[in-house]
Amino acid sequence: MKDFFKFVFASMIGVILSFFALFVLFIIFITVIVSSAGSDGDVAVSPNSVMHMSLDYPISERSDKNPFGNFNFMGLEGQKTLGLKEILAGIEAAKTDKNIKGIYLDASSVSAGFATIEEIRNGLIDFKKSGKFLIAYSEVYTQGAYYLASVADKIYLNPEGMVDFRGLNSESMFFKGALDKMGIEAQIIKVGTYKSAVEPFILEKMSEANREQVTSFLGSMYDHFLSEISASRKIPKATLFAIADSAKVRDPKDAVTFKMVDGLLYKDQVLDDLKSRTGIDKNKDVKSVSIENYASNERKESSTSSNRIAVIYANGEIISGEGNDNTMGSDRISRAIRKARTDDKIKAVVLRVNSPGGSALASDVMWREVVLTKKVKPVIVSMGDVAASGGYYIACAADSIFAQPNTITGSIGVFGIIPNMQKFFNDKLGITFDGVKTGRFSDLGDVSRPLTEDEKMIFQHEVDKTYNTFTKKVADGRKKSQAYIDSIGQGRVWSGTEAVQNGLVDRLGDIDDAIKSAAKKAKLKDYKVVSYPTQVDPLKSLFDNSADKVRLYFVKKELGDNFTYYEQLKSALGVSGVQARIPYNITVR
Repeated sequence: MKDFFKFVFASMIGVILSFFALFVLFIIFITVIVSSAGSDGDVAVSPNSVMHMSLDYPISERSDKNPFGNFNFMGLEGQKTLGLKEILAGIEAAKTDKNIKGIYLDASSVSAGFATIEEIRNGLIDFKKSGKFLIAYSEVYTQGAYYLASVADKIYLNPEGMVDFRGLNSESMFFKGALDKMGIEAQIIKVGTYKSAVEPFILEKMSEANREQVTSFLGSMYDHFLSEISASRKIPKATLFAIADSAKVRDPKDAVTFKMVDGLLYKDQVLDDLKSRTGIDKNKDVKSVSIENYASNERKESSTSSNRIAVIYANGEIISGEGNDNTMGSDRISRAIRKARTDDKIKAVVLRVNSPGGSALASDVMWREVVLTKKVKPVIVSMGDVAASGGYYIACAADSIFAQPNTITGSIGVFGIIPNMQKFFNDKLGITFDGVKTGRFSDLGDVSRPLTEDEKMIFQHEVDKTYNTFTKKVADGRKKSQAYIDSIGQGRVWSGTEAVQNGLVDRLGDIDDAIKSAAKKAKLKDYKVVSYPTQVDPLKSLFDNSADKVRLYFVKKELGDNFTYYEQLKSALGVSGVQARIPYNITVR
């Protein structure tokens, strides 16, 4: 009995000590995160400093206020990252900051779409008007990174490095073979010859119509890509095409020979160059500040005007409900538009759309708010990397639409997917179903059996009706005939340049151009810019979705580059209702 009590007592002590240790670790963990979240204060910038830009992280529209957003759970430390809004603000501020003598672009891979890179690139071009230097260096330049770096005064490459310059490509993943092995049939109801979002589930390769549209918009994007590099590097576009087409840059020396870079230097030599440009002794360190720290400095709004322009960020897949900063929830975005409409201080609205689409119903809910707002104040749309299908649906009612040449837009089409999992359940799992129903269509959409012909007609009618509504609203918003919109619709995807030519977009330009256009239409000369919807408080988001962030961190770590395919499949499995979206993953590299 004595030994028994000893054992029980020891066990109790062990549990208490373990609980105490976990509690201490939890307190340390939370303290690290909270201190990281609250560490944004003014950063002192020494005279003759260089602003360091690496941008080696995924670039969203706005900085993530969630302390778990970029937290390293293994190292218990956070990585400070910036959204596009803050990056552009940092570059703009550095242009007039007397302590900043130039920018050092440490570019290898920029995790962003080409339209986002275009906006940063334009910001750097504007920065150079100040007469300050812009130097780029990398051991390896991806095509996106090189496109960004091509505006630099000097581009340097490591003597053993590489410039990836071989032309753009777009690749899709197809699931049909996997579905066949599992005994799952994707039953497709759609409108649109080019509506290729369903193809991964019913084909093993691209349809000819899809190949046609991808060839077209990718060619348009590539032409712009080569034209801009040609203008910056003073290399004929035809020469650049030949260099890429034959993969001529196979050695660092080739990059110099073809004038893709200005020199082959090691990092210490680049630092010596920066010291020389800033008047620093070679025995001392370069005075530098990262753009992440620099952009966190609070800068007072120069305008004292009570007039405001609201920029509403509509980002991510479109869903019904609240959503978040990475998912466009119809309730959250509608509320933001409505708030901007009813606020007398807000004189115009810029709707920043970066979305591949999603729920047709949720898209219509937000479209309605755009229509109501347009009646009382100007509404201008600025498109990001992608504003297609449902993303275009909510944009079409605006007074005018801006896009980048390499924005992916259009995709005016509708589809629905109803899986038939009968063989999967019966043959793979040995599961069968039986039941009672009170009407012919009581079990409409049941995935345990194939659709009947009558059921297919019901779904097709719904999809046809949604497509008719979609094209009618685009036609009204763009002041075109519905027949014309149908002819350029059919689910076809266009580049921003093509969209200007066919009338889906008014002008090429970035978010700043859209803001200036909104101010002009509202007849404002002095105004403040405010952002909506309000981002979630960091501490609230810490407890709201910390478990999701922890889980996502380890999934990313395990899958690496294959995480993109995981997200694509997860999104596909979560589809419900009639959808207005582009293919699940258009990746241009």
